[in-house]
Amino acid sequence: MSEIILVLGGAKSGKSNFALKLAEAKCKNRIYVATAQALDAEMIQRIKKHRLKRKKGWKTIEEPKDLQKAINKTNRLSSIVLIDCLTLWISNLMIDDIKQSEIVKKTRLLLREIKQKGLSVIFVSNEVGLGIVPDNAMARDFRDTQGIVNQLVAKSADEVHNLIAGVARRIK
Repeated sequence: MSEIILVLGGAKSGKSNFALKLAEAKCKNRIYVATAQALDAEMIQRIKKHRLKRKKGWKTIEEPKDLQKAINKTNRLSSIVLIDCLTLWISNLMIDDIKQSEIVKKTRLLLREIKQKGLSVIFVSNEVGLGIVPDNAMARDFRDTQGIVNQLVAKSADEVHNLIAGVARRIK
């Protein structure tokens, strides 16, 4: 039986740490799907910090764009999958000029596959819609796409947690 959990929050809200602890409490065999790409020195440092936070028992799959491919590499019977994060995934796709409608389609297909395979998956995602309206079309499209993807995942999720200043609140 599948289980989908969504962990939302703003930048540096503690969502990744919360998701790691949640996964570690659920299962000894854990798969971390990393969507970040080490494209500059600052991002390389961020990735190193994330790696250090993962204890033994984690297998890492680096997959910035094809989450279905990453899901297909997992063993559904003995592990939980942590996808960190949907925000970078969307950004990676949009940089490749993938449109909102295609990203929404990919999200729906991914969620359907997770349920069909009976996987346990924790998604980490940023809540980006609480700030000001961006001043350019690309940024507004990103914000809107992120909001739609978050809604789709939340609707399919068994649990949704929102983190603010390191404090988690279960909202579903």
